[in-house]
Amino acid sequence: MASTPTTNTQGIVFKNLSRYEKRSRVKDIVASIVVHTSGIAAIVVLFFIFVFLAKDALPTFTKVGILKFLIGTSWQPEFEKFGILPLLVGSLFVTFGALVVAVPIGIACAVYIAEVSPPSFRSLLKVIVELLAGIPSVVFGFIGLMILAPLVQKVFELPTGLTALTGAVTLAFMSMPTIISVSEDAITAVPKSYSDGSLALGATKWETIRHVVIPSAKSGIVAACLLGMGRAIGETMAVLMVTGNASILPKGLVGLPNFFLGPVRTMTATIASDMGETVQGSTHYNALFAIGLTLFAISFAVNMAADLILRRGGLGKE
Repeated sequence: MASTPTTNTQGIVFKNLSRYEKRSRVKDIVASIVVHTSGIAAIVVLFFIFVFLAKDALPTFTKVGILKFLIGTSWQPEFEKFGILPLLVGSLFVTFGALVVAVPIGIACAVYIAEVSPPSFRSLLKVIVELLAGIPSVVFGFIGLMILAPLVQKVFELPTGLTALTGAVTLAFMSMPTIISVSEDAITAVPKSYSDGSLALGATKWETIRHVVIPSAKSGIVAACLLGMGRAIGETMAVLMVTGNASILPKGLVGLPNFFLGPVRTMTATIASDMGETVQGSTHYNALFAIGLTLFAISFAVNMAADLILRRGGLGKE
C-alpha cells in the first residue's frame, strides 16, 4: 500500500497556481489584514476616547455625586450647582420632536426612492439626499435662525422664536438624510420575489409596499430611526443657534406641551458655549467632561441598539 505524501497540501496548491491567481490570493490576504487592523484600530480609538472623557469626568462624580449630577434640577455653575437634568430633558425634547417630524417624512421618501420613482430619477434623488447629508450644521443653524425662528414666533405669538420647537424642526431636516439613506437601503435589500409573489396574488402596488415590503424591511427602518436619533442628539452648532439656551425644566405634566414653545438648552450646546470660559481643572470644567461622557454613553447605546436590531432582523435574508 503506497504511503500518502506528508507535504503541505496548501503549499502545493499555492505553488501550482498561476501568476494571476497568486497575485489575487496575496491581494485577498493583504485586504483581510487591512480590514482586521482597521477594526481593531477603531476599537482602540473608541476606548481611548472613553478614557479621555472619564479621566476628567470622575472628579465631578466625586465632588458632586452621580445622582445629584444626573437628576439635579439646576445648572448654575456660578453657584456651584451642576445638575444636568434640565439639559438632559432639553436634549430629549428636541430630539423627540425632530424624530416626530423626520421619521414619517424620511420613511416616505425612502419608499418613494426605492419603490415608486423611475430608475433614471432615482439616482438623482439619491445624490440629492447625499448632498443634504454633507451640508454643514452651521448652515442649517443659519436657516433656522433667520427663517424658522421668526416664523415660529409669528405663528404662535411668542416673545422669541428661539424655542425647542425651532430646534426640533431644524434637527429633523438634519437627521432626515440619514433616515432616508439607511431606510432606502433596507427596502432595496428586500428580495424582489416577495413583491412579485404579492403582486401575483392580486395585491396592488401600494398594498404590496404596505403589507410586504415595509414589514420585511422593518429592522433596517428601525435602525435608521435610531441612527437618526443619534445624529440629532449629538448635534451642537445648530441647536446652539436656535434653541434659546435656557436651562429650565417644564412645570409638571401640564407644562410639557408649552415646553416645546419655550427656550431650552441641550447638553451639546452647554459644552460648546461653556468650555471656552471655564478654568481648567475646576469643577465646572470637570462637569463639562461629565456631560460629554453622558453623551458618549447615550450615543454608544443608540448605535449598539441599531446594530443589534439589524443583526436580529436578518436584513436582506430570504
